[in-house]
Amino acid sequence: MNRRHSLKLIGTALALSPSAALAQETKGAMKKIPSSGEELPVIGMGTWRTFNVGGDTVLRDARTEVLKTFFANGGAMVDCSPMYGSAREVLGYALRKTGIPKTLFSAEKIFSEDGSATRKQTAESAGLWGVKTFDLMQIHNLVKWQEHLATLRKMKEEGVIRYLGITTSHGRRHEDLEKIMKSEPLDFVQLTYNITHREVEERLLPVAAEKGIAIIANRPFDGADLFSLVKSKNAKLPGYAAEIGCKTWAEFFLKFIVSHPAVTCAIPATGKVAHMEENMAARLGPMPDEETRKRMIETIAKL
Repeated sequence: MNRRHSLKLIGTALALSPSAALAQETKGAMKKIPSSGEELPVIGMGTWRTFNVGGDTVLRDARTEVLKTFFANGGAMVDCSPMYGSAREVLGYALRKTGIPKTLFSAEKIFSEDGSATRKQTAESAGLWGVKTFDLMQIHNLVKWQEHLATLRKMKEEGVIRYLGITTSHGRRHEDLEKIMKSEPLDFVQLTYNITHREVEERLLPVAAEKGIAIIANRPFDGADLFSLVKSKNAKLPGYAAEIGCKTWAEFFLKFIVSHPAVTCAIPATGKVAHMEENMAARLGPMPDEETRKRMIETIAKL
């Protein structure tokens, strides 16, 4: 056995050692952005409804604690939109309080019927967030997507943004989105995907895998309806949930989503620190395999 082969075997042993495995588990699950290879934590943070609290300082400070908890637990992607009322201003308030961490992956949207307003709205959002540039700029719900996408391509070339994408939600305009995914070079697509809304498994997720497009899953709890479902049935976590490290229903629902090979991350939204801690715990421990995912679907279908 030569020295090179010996070193290779030692490296393999270290990679598989308990200490290495523990370090990986503590770090939490990451996935690569297909267009670049950059890694992202599989659990991000949404701001829809939860950060739309206006000028109330008490509520703003509460959201600041939520954001602080997110970053303290390894969070990176924060997603917002001009459509979300005061969320951009509140997010900016929180970032000024916490300081902008190097790990922040800023994801914003263009939401305007004016196809020439792309740069103006990007600058406006950056000012409200208190950031110089955005990592990801998305076209919200395909509004004026041709015009905005053309400008976003130029902005990416100029280094104003790093990635571009398109979003939809509530299962809308899937046929249009599929056509865009097949014909346009995109870095990200954001869509609705959760354990009871799996339509995107048929067409959109396979297209994303084929085209190398990162997927952001919105509405992972179906707007809290999933929690209402298990509560109404007084349902307890199934025994096998412990095998994938789930202690809460939030972890159960999130791990189902991010264990899909085509999904890059999920962006649950919350206004409570305790719920953020539950969400971020979904990054840790083993992920469900295909057979376990089927059992998870059956568990919820029986409720």
